[in-house]
Amino acid sequence: MLNLLLSIIIKMYQRKQLKILKERISEPRRHIQILSGPRQVGKTTIAIQLTQNLSIPFNFVSSDAVSPSNSVWIDQQWETARIKLENSGAKQILLIIDEIQKIENWSEVVKKNWDTDTNNKSNLKLLLLGSSNMSIQKGLTESLTGRFEVITVPHWSMSEMQKAFNISPEEYIYFGAYPGASELIKDEKRWERYIRDSIIETTISKDILQLTTIQKPALLKNLFELSCKYAGEILSYTKILGQLHDAGNTTTLAHYQELLSKSWMIAGIQKFSGSTISTRSSIPKWLVYNSALSSVYSEYNFEESKQKPEIWGRRVEQAIGAHLINQTNNGDFELYYWREGNDEVDFILKKGRQVISLEVKTNFTKSHRGSEKFNNKYKPFKNLLISKESLSWIDFLEIDVSSLFE
Repeated sequence: MLNLLLSIIIKMYQRKQLKILKERISEPRRHIQILSGPRQVGKTTIAIQLTQNLSIPFNFVSSDAVSPSNSVWIDQQWETARIKLENSGAKQILLIIDEIQKIENWSEVVKKNWDTDTNNKSNLKLLLLGSSNMSIQKGLTESLTGRFEVITVPHWSMSEMQKAFNISPEEYIYFGAYPGASELIKDEKRWERYIRDSIIETTISKDILQLTTIQKPALLKNLFELSCKYAGEILSYTKILGQLHDAGNTTTLAHYQELLSKSWMIAGIQKFSGSTISTRSSIPKWLVYNSALSSVYSEYNFEESKQKPEIWGRRVEQAIGAHLINQTNNGDFELYYWREGNDEVDFILKKGRQVISLEVKTNFTKSHRGSEKFNNKYKPFKNLLISKESLSWIDFLEIDVSSLFE
């Protein structure tokens, strides 16, 4: 009943990616469309919404129950679409394949069929849906160069969660932005089990461990948990190693962090610097892509967190970090932090030669010295302050960040 209710609600609410997809599918040219993003954010729902408005025939299939080695399955679905196109008398057809990353060598099979249709002047259009950015990106760069466009579906914003599920800003800060968990937040233990079992465990096991050779799975899981607990903090790989149960090295941790970032779980942003070399070698500041991932490991529940200013301030900064890191996936800007001695700026946004400093100040004890020092040194395009007496965190979370550079 819960899944049915959520399905109805999400179908009623349409994300902006649906509009982009509609426009691209209606264009006369043929380009493979890729709908890519984290698990449980509504990619399949967007595809279903698209089919409800299509004026052309389509074939919608999923590889969920298909063996990973069965790449012939893609050929079979393609042939089905070709037969439907011929029998319908239509001028074009759309083939939609969900969870494409589960099939080994999927990109090579897609390339073969796509090029065959191109040579035969068959107007078969293709939409691929995938949760694993690693597998999708590898397939695109190895086999499908020049044949595709990617539509990124990030985690839901606060405005989207409010419109679709009527959650409060405070609930968004703590419980995050997974649509499937929205009806569970009144039962926090049940919500926690859903995030751990349906989101975290599934993403790590299916999108990383099954698709990548990992020598130390326990180390990767420990890194993920620890980085969620330290979200919003600057912490070196060396210090992290000292808190992990399994032996490893900083190179291994950096690789695992990259895999977790490509799976939309955690990110380690670098320190802003005038030197590219210094930036790449800097200690990372850990962020989660969805604040639910840090809250699920917290020792304080929702009500307790709201009553503790220091804890709640961290929750707000984590949600702002998640808001920013999700929007960087559209390629509009780069995200850093800045620190020099004891002076720090929470976030630095960079687009081309324009730089914006962003300080999150949720209590009155936090100094402005970092922003002042950064301003004197780099002369940024804008200096922003999120605080009670300035721009509120609620107002900021409703902003399209790329608009700040205008």
